[in-house]
Amino acid sequence: MGSATAQARVMLVLTTLFWGGNAVAGKFAVGEVSPFLLSWFRWTIAAVILLAIAWPKLRRDWPVIRANLRYLTAMGAIGFTVFNGLLYYALTSTTAINATIIQAGMPMFIFALNFLIFRTAATPLQFAGYTLTLVGVAVAAGRGNLLGLAELDLNEGDLLMVVATFIYAGYSVALRQKPEMHWLSFVTTLITIGSLASLPLVAVEFVGGTLIWPGTPIAWTVVAYTAIFPSILAQAFFIRGIEVLGSNTGGLYLNLIPIMGALLSVALLGEHFQLFHATALVLVLGGIALAQRRQLTTGR
Repeated sequence: MGSATAQARVMLVLTTLFWGGNAVAGKFAVGEVSPFLLSWFRWTIAAVILLAIAWPKLRRDWPVIRANLRYLTAMGAIGFTVFNGLLYYALTSTTAINATIIQAGMPMFIFALNFLIFRTAATPLQFAGYTLTLVGVAVAAGRGNLLGLAELDLNEGDLLMVVATFIYAGYSVALRQKPEMHWLSFVTTLITIGSLASLPLVAVEFVGGTLIWPGTPIAWTVVAYTAIFPSILAQAFFIRGIEVLGSNTGGLYLNLIPIMGALLSVALLGEHFQLFHATALVLVLGGIALAQRRQLTTGR
């Protein structure tokens, strides 16, 4: 069990590295491959690989898939196509550091949606923690200028990242309704739908004259990275890590994503890590840590 636990911890760290690197890859893609085409390539390549691996599971789960096709279509389109399309588009006008820090506010959005939709109660400690996280997201989005935030004087990319994060929070909340099927069937189905749902967005780029076909080694490296590492390996590693360590312990590792994203942005993109970035990270991660102290204080 000791080796399995150690392996699971390594898998979860790699998961955060791969997901943190997704924003960096999206930044490398700017000018090399258009955002929606990158999203289509990512999900299409991942779908082809996963369909070959998951085919026996898909055949077994087909009755469940067919019965829940409307739900699965919405989940694939929203959680995979829309979120990642907005992420890659936002990166054309914001930094990878800002994108990852704003994404770190997702637990706060999930909390808000759970309360509004399911009336999930929150402790005062949770409320304080998520409020702190919201302030951190505001600091990142306003680039340290909360007055600018109040005047809506915001970078377009940062605003899109807030919208994208809220959308993915909705996807995460909707996972409560996930039908009973093998996880590989579920992920493969959503990724395949994500590929198909990306086609209309690619058509918009083509008609609008903004389509950029990947024609350089950098572009194809970005395509390969996004298709394999954050799409396939991170999904598999995260699920395995949760199976071994449990959702409460495993979920804590997700707090590493903005840190990984910030470190990779500085190391690979040469972006400058500024004081407002540090302030936002401390507020976001501190708020999440405070909210997650609920289990310790309630004894559950």
